Amino acid sequence: MTRREFLYSSAVALTGPGGLLAQAREKAKPLNLKVTDLKTFIVNRGGTNAINYVFVKIYTNQGITGLGEGSVTSKEATMAAAIEEHKRYLVGRDPADIEMHWQAMYRWPRWRGGPILNSAISAVEIALWDILGQALGQPIWKLLGGKARERVQMYVHAGGNSPEEYARTWLQAKEEGWTGCKGGFITTQGDVIDPVRSVREGIANLKAVREAVGEDFRICIDLHGKATPTMAVDFCRRAEQYRPFFVEEATQIEDLDELAHLRGKTSIPLATGERLFTKYGFSQICARHLVDYVQPDVVHCGGIMEMKKIATLAEAYRIEITPHNPQSDVSTLASLHVDFSTPNFAIQEITHRGNEQYWKDLFYGGGPDYRQGYALPPENPGLGVNLDEKVAAKRPYQPHTRQQLRFPDGGIADH
Repeated sequence: MTRREFLYSSAVALTGPGGLLAQAREKAKPLNLKVTDLKTFIVNRGGTNAINYVFVKIYTNQGITGLGEGSVTSKEATMAAAIEEHKRYLVGRDPADIEMHWQAMYRWPRWRGGPILNSAISAVEIALWDILGQALGQPIWKLLGGKARERVQMYVHAGGNSPEEYARTWLQAKEEGWTGCKGGFITTQGDVIDPVRSVREGIANLKAVREAVGEDFRICIDLHGKATPTMAVDFCRRAEQYRPFFVEEATQIEDLDELAHLRGKTSIPLATGERLFTKYGFSQICARHLVDYVQPDVVHCGGIMEMKKIATLAEAYRIEITPHNPQSDVSTLASLHVDFSTPNFAIQEITHRGNEQYWKDLFYGGGPDYRQGYALPPENPGLGVNLDEKVAAKRPYQPHTRQQLRFPDGGIADH
């Protein structure tokens, strides 16, 4: 073949009727997707006073169905109703216009913010990304810019009722291959939290765990907003010698100066964010460097793209993200798609370890792939998992009541 013949044949392969450019143009055509329906599913975990999970499915004219989650503990029925409010807006629209739909759902109702309204938007937004990924045949992380890492470090949960039990359960997590774990540490006696005893016993639990798991294991502590400002300072100062990876939600979220006060009293790494919403809720925490890690929850903060925006905001201030995630595989996978595409990601929370039959029955199509304490990139198009509606129907909603903490004198305590 002469040089001229080679160039001609190459040009035909590239630009001809069946050439690569023609194929690219075909793939770039509008997807012609329209939303046809939206349904919610409330699924009970099973057991006495068990929590419920809230899912949404968005259906399209092309047969593609997107799955999202909006679980808010003890507010599940309210949550499902809030998600369904978006049906009349979405039906007939192109699900691929995700940014436009987010802005419309957030800005048009006038009332903004809070766990219910933002979680409803989050659930819908996750489902829209699932549809787009399936339509394009790609996992969502590729649509967010591709990989920023080869694997994602995970941490699990463990606890106990004594220092010995804490040591045993945390060591078990390490022996299973996990490299990090989280627990509450401070104690309660039934529904009573004692400002002195609870901190003292919490430090004893922490000491036992550090001695059991060694120096390099990541110990994450969740005070869960239970501590008073005095308790938070006392606990963090005494915990410093055991070098936790972070202490989470040591303060309440209403007053950032309470967090600033704690920041000035301890050298321990601080984290917060599971009850904050959208980029606006994180802006001052990042700008004032009040924490070392922000913890947006993809199911509550506004969804996949909003969590990506929060991560970018944090990156500008050299703050890392450790996403909150006590929910299902839907929440976990949505988080992982952001984690893999985010440079300033640190570690990801999960509450179940991928081996429970409950989840294998409820979802099909795959799920997170864990190897030696890390997650590998999701490979399936879209989110990577689907809800079995028949199984979900067998686990109907049952009202759930959260623990109701009090101080020894009967006063109401935070939780």
